[in-house]
Amino acid sequence: MRLLFHIAIAAALLTASTAGSPAQERATKDDGQRLLPAPTHITPSARIDPRRFGNTPDAAFGAYQRGLYITAFNLAKPRAEAGDDAAQTLIAEIYARGLGIRRDPEQAANWYRRAAEQGNPEAQFQYALLLIDGRFVEKDEDQAFALMEDAANAGNLYAQFNFAQMLLDRRPSGDSLERAIRFYEKAARAGLADAQYAMAQIYASGAGGKPQDDTTARLWLARAAHQNYDTAQLELGTWLVQGRGGEANAQAGFGWLSRAAQSGNIAAANRLAKLYRAGIGTEPDVIAAAAWYVLARRAGLVDAEMDIFMEGLTDDERREAIARANRLR
Repeated sequence: MRLLFHIAIAAALLTASTAGSPAQERATKDDGQRLLPAPTHITPSARIDPRRFGNTPDAAFGAYQRGLYITAFNLAKPRAEAGDDAAQTLIAEIYARGLGIRRDPEQAANWYRRAAEQGNPEAQFQYALLLIDGRFVEKDEDQAFALMEDAANAGNLYAQFNFAQMLLDRRPSGDSLERAIRFYEKAARAGLADAQYAMAQIYASGAGGKPQDDTTARLWLARAAHQNYDTAQLELGTWLVQGRGGEANAQAGFGWLSRAAQSGNIAAANRLAKLYRAGIGTEPDVIAAAAWYVLARRAGLVDAEMDIFMEGLTDDERREAIARANRLR
C-alpha cells in the first residue's frame, strides 16, 4: 500500500519551485523541460585522435601519450612544417594546453588553421570553436559552421554534437531539426553522453519525426547517467521514482538522485531532500532532507514547499541540519 502511495505522489514531490537568476532557473526549471541542450553549449575538445596518425606506431604521438610533451613537440614540428596535418594538430594541441612549453593560444590557432585547411577533422573542430569564441582569431560564425559541418561529416563525434547544436541555433525546426537529430544520434551511438541526453529529450518529446517513446528515452538517459552526466542522473532518478518509461524503482531512483546531488546538481539536491522527507526510496530522515535543501537554498534554489517544511523544524533540528549540510560540502 505504501509503495502505491509513493508512486502516486512522486510527481508532486519531485517538482521544484524556483526563483532567482536565469542561471539558477536553468539549474532547476529547465532540467527535463527544454527539448534539447542549449545550442550555445560547446563540448570540450576530444583532444588528439590517435587514428589520425595511421595504423602504424607513431613516435611523436607515442611520446605525447606517455607525457613526454617536449619530445613529442620536437618530433612533430618538422613534420608539421612540412605539411603533415596530423602533426600540425598535435603541435596545436601542445601549444593550446601549454604541455611542456609555454601556452600560446595564437600559435595554437595558427596550427589548427593550417591543419583544418587540409581537412583534418580534429583541427576543423578546434578551429571552429576558436572562430565561435573570437578571442584568438577573428570571429566568423559562418566559417565556423562550415568547418564544424565538415568535421561532423568526417565522423568527429564532438563536431557531430556541436554541429547539431548550431543547426538548432540557426533554425530550430523543420528540416534543420531532423538533420540535427541525425547528428545527435550518430554521436550518441558513438558514446557521447551529451548526445545521449539529447536523444533522451528527443524521444521524450517525440521531436523531429521521432515517435514519442518514454521507454527508449529512459534507455538513453541511463546511458548518459552511467557516464556521470549529472542532468541525466537527475532525470533518470526522477523517472525511476515516477515509473516513467518503465517499472518504478524508488530505491534506484533515490540512488541516481543522490549521485547527481553529490556531484553538485542543485535540482537533484532539492529532489533528494524531498525523497528523504517523504521516505521514498530510503528511510524518512528529516535532518537529511533539511540538510540537502540547505545546500540547494545556498546555491540559489527557492522551493516554497521546502521552505514551509523548514519552518516546521525545531531550532535543534535546523542547527543539526545546517551542521550536516556543512559536512556534505
